[in-house]
Amino acid sequence: MKSLKSAAWENQGSPALPIGFILPALLVVLVVTLFCASPASAAGKITAYHPIFKPCRDAGGALQIIIRQYQVDGVPHVLLVNPATLETSVAKAVSLTDAGSAEAKTIANSPFVAALERNTAPPCKLQNHGATRSSRPVDGLFLTVDMCPSKRPFEQEMFTAVAELSRKGGGPVPLAVAMTGAWLELHRDDLAWIKGAVAAGKLAITWVNHSNSHPYEPKVPLTRNFLLSPGVDFEREVLSTELLLLENGLVPSPFFRFPGLVADGRLLTKLRELSLIPIGSDAWLAKGESPQNGSFILVHGNGNEPQGIRKLLPLLREEKPLRLLPLREAFAGVKR
Repeated sequence: MKSLKSAAWENQGSPALPIGFILPALLVVLVVTLFCASPASAAGKITAYHPIFKPCRDAGGALQIIIRQYQVDGVPHVLLVNPATLETSVAKAVSLTDAGSAEAKTIANSPFVAALERNTAPPCKLQNHGATRSSRPVDGLFLTVDMCPSKRPFEQEMFTAVAELSRKGGGPVPLAVAMTGAWLELHRDDLAWIKGAVAAGKLAITWVNHSNSHPYEPKVPLTRNFLLSPGVDFEREVLSTELLLLENGLVPSPFFRFPGLVADGRLLTKLRELSLIPIGSDAWLAKGESPQNGSFILVHGNGNEPQGIRKLLPLLREEKPLRLLPLREAFAGVKR
């Protein structure tokens, strides 16, 4: 576990919901209000946000790992990851108890730690290093949607088509949204629309960190581009995005998608120290890659890559559409 010790450090208008989502006005207000008041939402100002790696037991006795500590209006809080299921949650620190030394072996052999170490290990590929598909056999696929900085309208049609699958499956449809802080800051109304679909029981979103600013220069070599650009503070890029998610009532997952899927050994080592698993793709639709069972499908939901959306929509609207799975199920149950 030595490698996992932390390096702690101190415009557009919102489109209306489609016909299938329309609820009586008062019910919509009630649902969104309840959603925004959920435990995931920071009730006040977040301060002292920093990484840590510490096993504990939650209020229900379940084994968890604290990966972030912070304060909300001076009250200590934590971000937890379940090492068996890879689900994250937030809690008040006072609700936790220390895990005993006997749990160290359980943590070391857990699906979370196995995925973390395997997908950040050398040799490093410059592009698409990390998990690109399920590490175990599954009946379904994993839809990942990147929200890079953009001034274009978000892909509401795509999000609506995914949400409409809930009618056939009888529950919220899982997908992973790779969020940048820059998109979130510029598209508050669009984010509210997406959160409304979650609150209405149509979508179940895994919030993947995609960095804060997502730097990119079209004519610069990959070795000096994206998060490898000179002057980038990688840890700040990661943690400031998590902070924004929490401030907007969203729970960050233990997953990270590198902008451009570009990284080197230095960034992967830092990502491991931050307890985040890099997520790539073996089915970037705009690049002509075809999804198979277990694939991590990649499309852009920010309006910047419509060709990928054009390829995805028919797959969502087939008589037998894609069976989408929560991203954590690509790793849960897999041990060293």
